[in-house]
Amino acid sequence: MKVTSIELGREAETFAAKMLMDNGLHLIEKNVNFRVGELDLIMKDKDSLVFVEVKRRKQNKFGGALESITAVKKKRLTRAALAYLQRKKLMDKVACRFDLVAVTDTNGQLTAQWIKNIF
Repeated sequence: MKVTSIELGREAETFAAKMLMDNGLHLIEKNVNFRVGELDLIMKDKDSLVFVEVKRRKQNKFGGALESITAVKKKRLTRAALAYLQRKKLMDKVACRFDLVAVTDTNGQLTAQWIKNIF
């Protein structure tokens, strides 16, 4: 049975969330959808909210994942984050940042690279 790209993405998000939690972050929510975009993971790092974009790749070329954060993607992430902050009544009440976790799948073995403050 073929695994769908959605299932592969969810597996990568779960892997990324665990890695971030192992590094002291706390998971707030996963897969938050708005009309303007989706937030893969919302984490808390001390007093900051962290909006995490998770990218899964088959090759261990980190630049590919970082380069996928185009101007259009940044705009979608920013709009989704603003919608989340408005929904939760957190505008101007909490520091925020955007991180990227690039998950590489090498023959079923997942590894991850975490970059803070991608923009």
